[in-house]
Amino acid sequence: MEERLQGNPVSEGIAYAKSYIYIPGTLTKAPGFFPKGQEEEKYREFRETCEKADGELVTLYNGMCKEDPDKAKIFSAHRELLQDEEILDEIREAICAESMNPDSAVSKVYTEFAELLAGVEDPLIAERAADLRDVRDRLLRILSGQETSKLSSFSEDVILVAHDLLPSDTATMDRKHIKGILTEVGGVNSHSAILARSYGIPAILGVPNVTEKIPTDTMLAMDGLTGEIFVTPGEECIRDIREKQTSFFRKKEAEKNFLNKPAIMKDGTEIKIGINIGSQEFDVPTDRYDFIGLFRTEFLYMEGKELPGEETQFEAYRQVVQKAKGHPITLRTLDIGGDKTLPYMELPKEDNPFLGKRAIRLCFAEKELFLTQLRAALRASAYGPLQIMFPMVGSLEDIRKAKEYLNLAKEQLKERKQQFDEQIRIGIMIEIPAIALIADLAAEEVDFASIGSNDLTQYLSAADRMNPEVAAYYKSDSTAMLRLLRFVFQEFSKRGKEISVCGEMAGNPETAQLLVGLGARKLSMSSGNIAGVKAKLAECTLQELTALAEKKL
Repeated sequence: MEERLQGNPVSEGIAYAKSYIYIPGTLTKAPGFFPKGQEEEKYREFRETCEKADGELVTLYNGMCKEDPDKAKIFSAHRELLQDEEILDEIREAICAESMNPDSAVSKVYTEFAELLAGVEDPLIAERAADLRDVRDRLLRILSGQETSKLSSFSEDVILVAHDLLPSDTATMDRKHIKGILTEVGGVNSHSAILARSYGIPAILGVPNVTEKIPTDTMLAMDGLTGEIFVTPGEECIRDIREKQTSFFRKKEAEKNFLNKPAIMKDGTEIKIGINIGSQEFDVPTDRYDFIGLFRTEFLYMEGKELPGEETQFEAYRQVVQKAKGHPITLRTLDIGGDKTLPYMELPKEDNPFLGKRAIRLCFAEKELFLTQLRAALRASAYGPLQIMFPMVGSLEDIRKAKEYLNLAKEQLKERKQQFDEQIRIGIMIEIPAIALIADLAAEEVDFASIGSNDLTQYLSAADRMNPEVAAYYKSDSTAMLRLLRFVFQEFSKRGKEISVCGEMAGNPETAQLLVGLGARKLSMSSGNIAGVKAKLAECTLQELTALAEKKL
């Protein structure tokens, strides 16, 4: 008999397949102890396990960087938890002072921290409990000698049903055969939801008691657009879901026709489309994009155990320039801080890290770190059209100070007689309202700018973009945001300076239309969004989008 369930749709799509109930094996351990005198050996075993786990996380991070650098931050966060001093101290105490076996110590300490976080009212903090459990299970799996994932290989199509999925489960799953995901817990900003969207797998989360209500091998139909789930659907339901699935796939296939073509609107207006990358390992055909609008350089700092040297950075930047085959590249200088930290670098513990010592502010405080990166970037500019962009600029003083550092780096290279582009273009990220409000003055100081819509929306609306409790206040299409964007576009255009958008607004087909109506002519996004944006822009004329923007204003 057909039964209907409801959950929260977090990744769009339609799926029809048998259920597979995923119940991960328990890895938690009851306390086990070893005889006195083996403390050093047991602690060494734990540290070696940490190194192996870190190696796995680096591999996951690098692999994810190729597809979506933003999602790769999940595994950067896991590396931080793996190297958390408070956790390590407690595990060392359990092993060396209490003679507790490494697996028991890991299980005890990580579980206690996870339970502590899970009870916090702030949903963003509570979400970190899943990350702690993920790191715990990775260490326990390595200690026990188990293989990496039970979800990495299926022989037939399934809809995965689970109480919850850890980020590592989602990152390593069989994407060919897993056609949909249903879980009892998790929200739109959970890491598993983020990864499901990245992979294009339909997902519905927050379905009460779904693992009890659905046995394995039960036929399911799920609608990732509405959050509806049909258990043992009848003929009429199957026909409807098939039609909806066909329509959805047809839409996606139609969008693919735009993938390798320029973004041309109905009246012939051309919009330049860029991609955002986070590694030299990106793999996007050059006929799909016009420029690299955001080259995040944090990956070099996050994947190693120490600060990358000038030669390491230069080689990575040069590879990107050569791989882009003449397409302009905007290299963003180091943007560490906020939600991104380095395990080997002591950063200040701040109550509000997004409002603290991050990005350009950190670079000003770490002079040699900044100069090393600037020299590497300058040297790479000798191989192709690379330009440098400074993040988190908040004033004209910030811009001028950054330019002083750049000039110093140039002088250092001249003394070495090393080549670079003498006319290299300099730009800024517009993500702080203070700099957006003086866009007319800022445009006189730089060659170009790129709007980071995620942070600009966050700072303008005073709403944490990762906190579902204030999601209603985080509105990138609010009247205030749109008026501010129009002002920035107008002031840069008046002075003949390029202005682009590289945040989530640019990669969303609907808000991309709004941006064009407001005056944007360059949009940069994750490569997976290119087809949808190009297809959406092709539906309209510039006059129609201008009218749409005026109405929203």
